Amino acid sequence: MQPIKVLVVEDSIVFRELLVQNLSRDPAIRVVATAKDPFEARDAILAHKPDVMTLDVELPRMNGIEFLKKLIPQYPLPVVVISSLSDKVFDALRAGAVDFVAKPSVSNRAQLEDFIRNELLVKIKIASTAKISNIKKTAMMQQEQSHLQTNFRNNLIVAIGASTGGTEAIYNVVKDFGTDIPGIVTVQHMPPGFTEMYAKRLNDQCRIQVKEARTGDVVRPGHMLIAPGGDEQMRLVKVNGTYQVECRKGPKVNGHCPSVEVLFESVAKVAGANAVGIILTGMGGDGGKGLLAMRQAGARTIGQDESTCVVYGMPKVAYDLGAVEYQEKLSDIAGRTYALLNKM
Repeated sequence: MQPIKVLVVEDSIVFRELLVQNLSRDPAIRVVATAKDPFEARDAILAHKPDVMTLDVELPRMNGIEFLKKLIPQYPLPVVVISSLSDKVFDALRAGAVDFVAKPSVSNRAQLEDFIRNELLVKIKIASTAKISNIKKTAMMQQEQSHLQTNFRNNLIVAIGASTGGTEAIYNVVKDFGTDIPGIVTVQHMPPGFTEMYAKRLNDQCRIQVKEARTGDVVRPGHMLIAPGGDEQMRLVKVNGTYQVECRKGPKVNGHCPSVEVLFESVAKVAGANAVGIILTGMGGDGGKGLLAMRQAGARTIGQDESTCVVYGMPKVAYDLGAVEYQEKLSDIAGRTYALLNKM
């Protein structure tokens, strides 16, 4: 198997050299070029035809987001953004980046090496398998907002899980939800700090209200709670007949904290047949067994289809397990959700 050809775009000489040095230690990676700004990156792309590009958001001469907007329509290349704690990363994802990682401190050598080994390398390998054409399709969907409306029973709930490509996939589902949608609980694999910014961004863009979850938050109609990134697992609980979430420190499950598996299993146990489970684009199998538990408990389940996934990993595992009742294109998931809820 040929190594993955990587282009590193980073204006800091020190950080750029550390990235190259550490990435090159993995035999599955070959750094074919580096660039300090988008203009050098453009030339390197044409000369070396990399499989994946790592991209800093803050760059001289042209920022990374503007570069992505110009690059992806002309040269659809998988891009992993390396970003400081800023909501600009979501602009980069909307512009066509596959995924992102939080930039570590260069001064802490051990932290840097751990970041490259356990985060960046994994993201690069996942990005090399991503369907860039589906990222472009997702971006084109964002103008349509139908805002379906109906009336539902009070004890219903919707649970959503996603990973790579999920920030835009989740948006493209929930933007069509009206304020009467049953309460939504969501896990999107994301570093700590970014989930709060993502929740605020969705809250500004959608009709429903969205916030990062905290223990004791009540799951209300027209509201979505997003599991906080970090070292806590989020579960659905029932207190005095009311759905709430509980966010507690715990080990990673399927390599993730928060884990879709943990959330879905709790929804199966607490809500049973009063739930709809949705599994979206992402690498790996997190959430597959949990979605199966939901279906076995009587919940209705939906999986994103291969043709619209950036990475058809999590939905495929769930489908192969028999956990997916309906497999839908991303643009049809909101409508299917409403149709199922109307029958409950």
